[in-house]
Amino acid sequence: MTFINSILSWVMKKRIHQIEFFMKYPHEVQEEWLHSLILTSKQTEWGKQYDYKSIESVQEFKSRVPIQNYDSLKPYIERMLLGEQNVLWPSEIKWFAKSSGTTNDKSKYIPVSTESLEECHYKGGKDLLSIYCHNRPETQIFTGKCLVLGGSHQINPMNDETQYGDLSAVLIKNLPIWAEFHRTPELSIALMDNWEEKIEMMANSTIPVNVTNISGVPTWTIILAKRILEITGKKDLLEVWPNLELYFHGAVSFAPYREQFNKLIPSKEMYYLETYNASEGFFGIQDQDHSSDMLLMLDYGIYYEFIPMEEIDNEFPKSLDLSEVELNKNYAMVISTNAGLWRYMIGDTVKFTSLAPHRILITGRTKHFINAFGEELIIDNAEQALVIACAATGAIIKDYTAGPIYFGEEASGAHEWIIEFEKAPNSISDFNKQLDDSLKNLNSDYEAKRKGDIALKAPTVHVAPMNTFYNWMKNRGKLGGQHKVPRLSNNRQYLDEILTLL
Repeated sequence: MTFINSILSWVMKKRIHQIEFFMKYPHEVQEEWLHSLILTSKQTEWGKQYDYKSIESVQEFKSRVPIQNYDSLKPYIERMLLGEQNVLWPSEIKWFAKSSGTTNDKSKYIPVSTESLEECHYKGGKDLLSIYCHNRPETQIFTGKCLVLGGSHQINPMNDETQYGDLSAVLIKNLPIWAEFHRTPELSIALMDNWEEKIEMMANSTIPVNVTNISGVPTWTIILAKRILEITGKKDLLEVWPNLELYFHGAVSFAPYREQFNKLIPSKEMYYLETYNASEGFFGIQDQDHSSDMLLMLDYGIYYEFIPMEEIDNEFPKSLDLSEVELNKNYAMVISTNAGLWRYMIGDTVKFTSLAPHRILITGRTKHFINAFGEELIIDNAEQALVIACAATGAIIKDYTAGPIYFGEEASGAHEWIIEFEKAPNSISDFNKQLDDSLKNLNSDYEAKRKGDIALKAPTVHVAPMNTFYNWMKNRGKLGGQHKVPRLSNNRQYLDEILTLL
């Protein structure tokens, strides 16, 4: 296994030269990809509708093709789900990634082409390992297996032509045979739909395996880890898997969970690597171990645009390409992909922490924020404030959500938080003050609205009993890695539902 580890590590490192190329020439690489996407799709129904064969520049593409979202592409996708081809993309599309998303529909069905599988999702997975092997040349990661804990459920046949499932199910189902030798648990367990039964099966089947790395959403990884420790009677995961050295994570901010992982895996040598991977594509990888921002991956068959947040509600918002973006400004991300998503606004907001090369942080969602009083509170503000409040009061957060308390006849508005603690703060009143003060320091609009308690009073915080959020998600049929607790909302729907459980 040591010989195989050396060979695979060497192969992974070779990719670094190509990554360094797009880091050095980002604009040229992006324009080349846009030209390729347009040329490839000129004979599709979409390409003919917007006369792709006559598009010769980025500006022409932007002026001709409107910004899209899932609702605007839904009529085309519904026809593709029924087996119709050459609609948005020329190659045959048989797979769709089912996502809960933030649209008016309960679920989104994102087309997954062969090109997006090979050139984007799988390429991203290989690049994770390439970057890790480059940063840690002494790695022994390939001497064992990767524990994959995704949001997968059983693939569901739509009809004779197409199938859908959570993205991780689609990816696992299409993996080459050789890749199966390096992952655990076996396919029948990885694709189980019942998450409570799945956790039990995963725990028992992976305990005896030599796990060197884990890939999964933090919340569900913690649940699995605790069950494994209960079964084995061990005090931490290193007693179960002594060769564990790497955790790939994504989908939610890692900041609220870092302290829990430090206890589950008490090693300064443990490496944490964040990814930005969604049903629509693989976008970013943390390439520096001293920083949590992610390298924007520019050669995955995706062309990027960015809409400044002040433009987001305009009928025809102006988008920027990579040559026009600025540091530390929030942008809504727009993508055109090798699966036929054209100028598609995915709903995430990001900011650039570096322009040479282009590195980003996910700051929130275009629809997940609180702005009931002009405070413009985004998830990035909330996550940072919670980390500060936890550090000051010795708390560890398991889950949370927040929303507005609307103006009353004689009362100002406020923010209402429901927080489930893994470890309660020394003083809940101190925690509340630290949270409020930190939000003021991080967000000038929030600070202005809080002044004198005229528009906003101090936040109200409810401490939720253990497993409140788990039970709420279970009641909604939302267990699994693809389903995430909504952190911020501009209305009280989630708050009012959860408050009935307290």
